Amino acid sequence: MTSNVRLPLAASPSPAESSSHAVDDVAEGLVQIGDLARDAGKTVRAIHLYEELGLLRPAGRSKGRFRLYAPDALVRIRWIGKMQDLGFSLTEIQGIVREWEELGSAPRAMVLMRAVYRKKLEETREQIRKLEALDHELEASLHYLDTCEVCDPDRLLSACSHCDRHECGEQAPELVAGFRAQPS
Repeated sequence: MTSNVRLPLAASPSPAESSSHAVDDVAEGLVQIGDLARDAGKTVRAIHLYEELGLLRPAGRSKGRFRLYAPDALVRIRWIGKMQDLGFSLTEIQGIVREWEELGSAPRAMVLMRAVYRKKLEETREQIRKLEALDHELEASLHYLDTCEVCDPDRLLSACSHCDRHECGEQAPELVAGFRAQPS
């Protein structure tokens, strides 16, 4: 009589391999790097770069040695993207993450993040003020330049520096005056 014996598909991990957390990806709800990259809208190379910089870590590896990521990895990648949108370089993000991890205390880590976000909020608001001023300057320039459409086509370009077609006292916006000004 023979007995049925089930052989494992992969050998039991050695002590060195067990530290790499070889796991059953289906049971754990983990995803492979390609799926994570697709879901995040990033390349596999970008995910590898985030790992190299210490911004992201796989939760383990499959029996086939593929990197596996927990659902939080997608949240981390989106956070990295938002930080980049805010103007942080990957090196700066790396420094923030390193500092966060070294603090060890949740309250101190939150103080750090509040300070980072508060400073970035101030910078963002200043940038918005500058962009609003540019918006007004562009509007004024377009309004000013609308008069140029009715200018005599035979008029020389040099006459633009002292145009008499605009209302008396109407100062040319800097965006107009700047290209009209003589370079010498």
